Amino acid sequence: MKNENGGDPSSLSQSWRERQAAQQPAYSEGADLDGVLAHLRRLPPLVTSWEVEALRGQLAEAAAGRRFLLQGGECAESLSDCDTATITARLKLLLQMSLVLIYGLRVPVVRVGRFAGQYAKPRSADQETQNGVTLPAYRGDIINRAGFTVEERTPDPRLMLDAYSHSAMTLNFVRALVSGGFADLHHPEFWNLDFLEASPSREEYRAIVDSVRESLRFMEAIGEGANSSLNRVDFYISHEALLLAYEDALTRHVPRRDGIYNLATHFPWIGLRTAAIGGAHIEYARSIRNPVAIKIGPDQEPGELKRLVRHLNSDNQPGRLTLIVRLGADRIESVLPGLIDAVQSTGTSVLWCADPMHGNTEITASGRKTRHFDRIKFELEQSFVVHDRSASILGGVHLELTGENVTECVGGASGVTESDLVHRYLTPVDPRLNGSQALEIAFSIVGKRKRAI
Repeated sequence: MKNENGGDPSSLSQSWRERQAAQQPAYSEGADLDGVLAHLRRLPPLVTSWEVEALRGQLAEAAAGRRFLLQGGECAESLSDCDTATITARLKLLLQMSLVLIYGLRVPVVRVGRFAGQYAKPRSADQETQNGVTLPAYRGDIINRAGFTVEERTPDPRLMLDAYSHSAMTLNFVRALVSGGFADLHHPEFWNLDFLEASPSREEYRAIVDSVRESLRFMEAIGEGANSSLNRVDFYISHEALLLAYEDALTRHVPRRDGIYNLATHFPWIGLRTAAIGGAHIEYARSIRNPVAIKIGPDQEPGELKRLVRHLNSDNQPGRLTLIVRLGADRIESVLPGLIDAVQSTGTSVLWCADPMHGNTEITASGRKTRHFDRIKFELEQSFVVHDRSASILGGVHLELTGENVTECVGGASGVTESDLVHRYLTPVDPRLNGSQALEIAFSIVGKRKRAI
């Protein structure tokens, strides 16, 4: 049996190779794919099975309504994002949002960053044409580059090693921050971002900070000392398990545990374009012991969803399966009830998580992708309503966001307009919520749940 510190897992999880694998790059014959994968198999894992199992337990509690999942981060990470300012800003924003949710919902929050591995992106077409020139589509920095030249767009397996090293550096820094006092609830002012000064939510957020401080002072006064558990937080990472060769190279047996684990991330998910029940991605997800998630879209057939749920959680393990639902504001009320009914009829435990981002993407008259904040907020709030009506629990939210002061999504109290999109539109793929908009979403979640209660 191989351990978590290395070993050749080439015999593991091979059944996915017998299935059709969508959205995979076409590497040239001269590319050293085998050499790169052999190197990856010798490298240490990025996460441990202990962390994975701890997350599974927390997700089980979220499915039962005793926690709430906050999953957020980049649409597609760039290798250039591996810098102190970018990582710290993301972490600050997620900590701010989680503080609002904990204070308002009165339950612990499961913090999951959509980074330290979110380097691959599915695309609607294999190729892209600009000014009469056709090249392979950009599929993320783990596969090729965003620049439109033959050299940049040619898939290069060596980028997997770059992605691994940047994931390791990002994760190492995040771990150091959350365990070294940065996440100390006694000092939430450490998390302030520049956007907060101009945010319409700033006074409400500061009131929460002041209330938390007073509560901590009171608890410590009657307890005769500081609570050290408040100095750090659990933090987990997730990414779409799209590039199967990379995921498989970091899939390992571990000592004294049955089965195999994807040790590239705590929480892999399967996207809408690769969720066919007979496909390689679902087969791979079925074979690993990590908690896994699957994106559910508006065209999902309830009968097929039943099969997926039973297939991916055949042992009915709480915390094993999360359904990330992305329907769009126009279809949330008509489609979601049938999906909930289908899953409830199986008797299988799942964690329901709302993704109000992806179903609300649109193209402006100038040809730029955006998302309207009001539609994002509407889909999220109606998700709570539908689950309440169906005697179900919406236990989490999945957001594309950034700590940078971008102008990519239109609307919100900060007043981003379509004309503002040209100013700070930095994403290479999909539009993200900026800090002010993301914090507003956190307050919206709290407000909706309080009204429901």
